Amino acid sequence: MSGAKAIRKGKVAVRFLLALSLSLGALSTISGYRGTRAASVHAVQEDRPVDIVTVLPGIGEAIPQFPLKISQNRRYTVDSAGTPFLMIGDTAWSLMAQLKREDVDAYLLDRKARGFNAILVNLIEHRFATNAPANAYGDAPFLAPGRFDMPNEAYFAYADWIVARASELGLLVLLAPSYTGAGGGSEGWYQEIRAAGAEKMHAYGRFVGDRYSRFRNVLWVINGDTNPPDLDLVRAVANGIQDADPDALQTSHNANGTAGADLWGGEAWLKLNNVYTWDPVFPQARDQYLRKPILPFFLLESQYENGPGMSTQRLRGQAYQALLTGASGQIFGNFPIWYFDGTDEFSVPRGWKHALDSQGARSMTQLRNLFSHVQWQDFVPDVDNEFLVGGIGSGQRRSVAARSPDGLTALVYIPEDRSITLKMGQLEGKQVRAIWWDPVKGRGFEASGSPLRAKRLESFRPGAENSGGDGDWILILKGED
Repeated sequence: MSGAKAIRKGKVAVRFLLALSLSLGALSTISGYRGTRAASVHAVQEDRPVDIVTVLPGIGEAIPQFPLKISQNRRYTVDSAGTPFLMIGDTAWSLMAQLKREDVDAYLLDRKARGFNAILVNLIEHRFATNAPANAYGDAPFLAPGRFDMPNEAYFAYADWIVARASELGLLVLLAPSYTGAGGGSEGWYQEIRAAGAEKMHAYGRFVGDRYSRFRNVLWVINGDTNPPDLDLVRAVANGIQDADPDALQTSHNANGTAGADLWGGEAWLKLNNVYTWDPVFPQARDQYLRKPILPFFLLESQYENGPGMSTQRLRGQAYQALLTGASGQIFGNFPIWYFDGTDEFSVPRGWKHALDSQGARSMTQLRNLFSHVQWQDFVPDVDNEFLVGGIGSGQRRSVAARSPDGLTALVYIPEDRSITLKMGQLEGKQVRAIWWDPVKGRGFEASGSPLRAKRLESFRPGAENSGGDGDWILILKGED
């Protein structure tokens, strides 16, 4: 949500076409999945469709029982029943300021139906709403501008209703109490925070911490898009929340490229870490996965759908790079949904309701469906390339892999139609079944030559576009006796 995120109309369509020599094998065009396949690699076979339920039976999903807490191994969160919670979030920064009740309900119901289980929201919006900081009913958050010590009950009562409605639908609310803003500028509240001072900001933190302690579905997001010059001002809010609600989960939304624990590591209130980057996600996710002491982390923010140079494939890529590198969740973002048509500052057509059914949102539904079929919380990321040993790539084109501890299941994300090499001896079982899974439509296809011997190097290449016309696929590997 930074001023640096200038938007231009349209998006860049990304396609990767495979053109191999006839000497490598017969050319083959498959209906719906176009491409050229070589006999030497294990490619998509459309004539061998697979229902992944037969390969990955699934673990079942239940409505989360809030509040969340940190797992014993400190790698992820669990609900009050002990069920691991994989955060599949949507960015809705301006929700509380821009929408009236009927539109809030429409938005929440849509996101729930698509498999999202979390939303990222500003409790008080400084700029990106039609009448900011007032809400759609004309109520400002404070009785006097910028007076954190003078909260307006009417405003916060409406915010209460939104949090409660989200809770009814099983949605976690990542709530930013006082978004500071990129560079401490006019997008956020940093100048008013500085004018208020640490004592009043601590009192404000206690106020919101106490008020929302009765809602079990809140995760606090301190700071906002900056590394503030005076850390004590932001720390005061976090400590105020901690004082009012010691069990509250908090993280910090720092400047682009700065993880939560990079700025606040070791502080008692920081319970969750996160990654925020507009660059390739894998390097920063790897750093946070390897960080000691361990803190669960998630992808808080990255590039948005309809952003400059963005494609749906890249949106998928940043999500899979996070989840297969140890993140316990990821948050998707879309222009114009995050501001709900509340500003004309970005060169993206209005129409947030139409955007709800975007290709990016559909891809997030498929991502959630896939991970509901595996014990994702136990997967071990292949951060040192012990399993994925060839065709790794770099940057946005970096392939990523993770395996179950028992070696019976592995997932590999390949961002484009190219060959990768896997050290199959890292998997268990006499043979390994290989399934190509389309991340756009959620359809599976047996790989040519599957099942494979488990104790050798094997090369894989989709040899086809997915149903969205892109080259990225998920390779599912399942050991069998």
